[in-house]
Amino acid sequence: MIDLHVHTKVSDNSLSAGEVIRLAKARGITHLAITDHDTTKGLQEAMVLGQEIGVEILPGIEISAYDFRRNMRAHILGLLIKPGHPSLELLCSALVQGRNQASLEMVSKISAAGYDIAWEDVQKYAGDTGVYKQHIMHALLDKGYCKSIYGDLYKTLFSRGSSSETQGIAYVQLDYLDAQAAIKAVKEAGGIPILAHPGQLNNFAAIEEWVETGLEGIEVFHPSHTEQDRQTSWQYARQHQLVITGGSDFHGFYAEKSVELGCHELDETCIDELLARNHRK
Repeated sequence: MIDLHVHTKVSDNSLSAGEVIRLAKARGITHLAITDHDTTKGLQEAMVLGQEIGVEILPGIEISAYDFRRNMRAHILGLLIKPGHPSLELLCSALVQGRNQASLEMVSKISAAGYDIAWEDVQKYAGDTGVYKQHIMHALLDKGYCKSIYGDLYKTLFSRGSSSETQGIAYVQLDYLDAQAAIKAVKEAGGIPILAHPGQLNNFAAIEEWVETGLEGIEVFHPSHTEQDRQTSWQYARQHQLVITGGSDFHGFYAEKSVELGCHELDETCIDELLARNHRK
């Protein structure tokens, strides 16, 4: 079995890379792409551990991007990238810093709204790239303010809304990266740019434009995708000769919906195609 979209505690999974890799081994997964948000930290160590345990680790990243032309978020996966490549570090470092600053502001807003929470309460859950909303919710859960990471309180605090009146009380705008810049950075880092869960973020209209920029794959299989999303993704893959990928988008305890590691729909043909494209670079 294969899984080409997995996170670790380096970003916003409750489990460490070692825990994720051992769980993958127990699930019978042979190839696992670690794609933490906006960073390649921990990939070298994960690759060594995977080799020791018997799970092939594909070095990856998931870049939090934005389609400024259509005013929509977009996530770009980079598979088989070179960990620590300057193009990725340069592109993502400001976003990582901005996310941490935004998280600090969120905690301040939540505290001001009367919740007993401090920055130190959430830092203990954070990984190498800092604090995410899931870490804030984990601290609130520990203090008895909610019974799950996602639910009514999450919406009350972080809802994006369409105006200041409908936004959550702790909502802070994060400046995302240009999707086309993300695609170019992945290619510069020797990787294969993949459009993640296009159905979830409604990115289909941008695919033709992004193929011209260098997009090489599309995530057909994702827990958020409906059958229609899958079919539409398949059509774009055939039309533009894109690699078809899929994954669980595993976040451990921090998942919005419970999912298991592994993508049953993929086989090693996908790995072969990724490696073939990677070797042609």
